[in-house]
Amino acid sequence: DGEEIVVKTCNVGDVFGELALLYNAPRAASVESRDKCVVWKLDRATFSHIVKDAAVKRRAEYVQFLRSVELLQSMEEHERQKVAEVVKSESFPAGTNIISEGDAGDRAFFLEEGTASAMKAGEKVMGYNKGDYFGELALLNDAPRAATVQAESDVVCVSVDRLSFKRLLGPLEKLLKGRAANILKLQAPSWWLPSAVGCAALREA
Repeated sequence: DGEEIVVKTCNVGDVFGELALLYNAPRAASVESRDKCVVWKLDRATFSHIVKDAAVKRRAEYVQFLRSVELLQSMEEHERQKVAEVVKSESFPAGTNIISEGDAGDRAFFLEEGTASAMKAGEKVMGYNKGDYFGELALLNDAPRAATVQAESDVVCVSVDRLSFKRLLGPLEKLLKGRAANILKLQAPSWWLPSAVGCAALREA
């Protein structure tokens, strides 16, 4: 119908416009400023000389990692490629909170390196290793974080913002919620009622 939709929101430190240079293709979307912005730009020749090889290599690494995530193994390769185009790498030192209970959910996370744990009322209710994911139910349910996820070791996560998550991973909603319910039955403490909030806390939310 020709109506424009928002597919991604860029914040300080984000990059856009690189895909047209990486793949020598037309722009796939328009980017409009919402506020007064200061933007650094690279011309095609400089980008290719300095950035392209590293960007292509990192994108290939993202795709390889996403292939190892059990949740995403049902996706087609081109679908994983699209996810790799929007994810962002984030590092967290041991002992820091990756997400905190009660906060608004704006990103979902896939654990690329290290270990983490979900905490509820001061008790560990879930452990995460490489390839595990958390933070997704807050995006699916438009709800606050139901638990805190803390880095047990130095952690590297691949994260995806709310809009990209719903656009690219929304079809997995039924699978995501079903897995959360199963984990709740297996691992929830006896005092933790099997509610939607409980499910969110275990998977994180």
